[in-house]
Amino acid sequence: MAYPNLLKLVYRNIKVNTDYGTLIILIGLPAMYLVFFGYGFQSIVSGEGPGNSYLPFLTPGIMAFQTVMAGTVGGSMLWADRRYGMLAQLLVGPFTRLQYLLGIMLTAVMFGFAGAAVMLVGAYLLIGTVSIGFVGALVIIVAILAGSIFFGSLMLVLSALLKSNNAYNSVQVLIIFVVNFASTVFYPLSPKLPVALQVLFDINPLTYVANVVRDGYSGAVAVGDAYQIAGLVAVTLVFLFLAVRSYMRSGVSFS
Repeated sequence: MAYPNLLKLVYRNIKVNTDYGTLIILIGLPAMYLVFFGYGFQSIVSGEGPGNSYLPFLTPGIMAFQTVMAGTVGGSMLWADRRYGMLAQLLVGPFTRLQYLLGIMLTAVMFGFAGAAVMLVGAYLLIGTVSIGFVGALVIIVAILAGSIFFGSLMLVLSALLKSNNAYNSVQVLIIFVVNFASTVFYPLSPKLPVALQVLFDINPLTYVANVVRDGYSGAVAVGDAYQIAGLVAVTLVFLFLAVRSYMRSGVSFS
């Protein structure tokens, strides 16, 4: 049956990516953003002593950023499996290409939700209270789901096309840096930004993930969030299609 095989692949993917080194990158890095930026930028934001006024803004941004980190899981797994011949071995067994792809995407989604949940718990410990309504939680779930699939698809395209380890790692780090800081994760979009940066913010899917998650987190869900989600879902479907085509056309190994 397909489901047991798929579950086996998901279990294998989670096990591979839950070593201490990987968890430090996936969870530790965003957690440090939350702590150091949350308190370090507080004096700049408020102009006074320590407080929590910036943390409620930053927390949903870091939750949204977890979709980027989750996306890197899928891309890195596909690249490594092809590089070391694991994909070829899996496909010799009872697994199909489609099952492998679904296993990677489900793993990315699970890491996206798990990372966002960890950041939410961290925020509760730092702020002392977190109150999210039913509608807000639903909006956050949809945004995290779409964001994880989008960045998972983007990283899968890269891993399918790039054969050099240095090239893949360099492009992945560049993408993480650009989408993270050219988004509303850490600060709102300001009309004072140069036009080029405003355009970069506007075309960055992480901006919309962060905006929707922030509105859901703060209970300020509005009609505009529906449009942002619709646009995010549309872009995600396009990149998911590209990821499937790139993956299906790629070889099972580099040899």
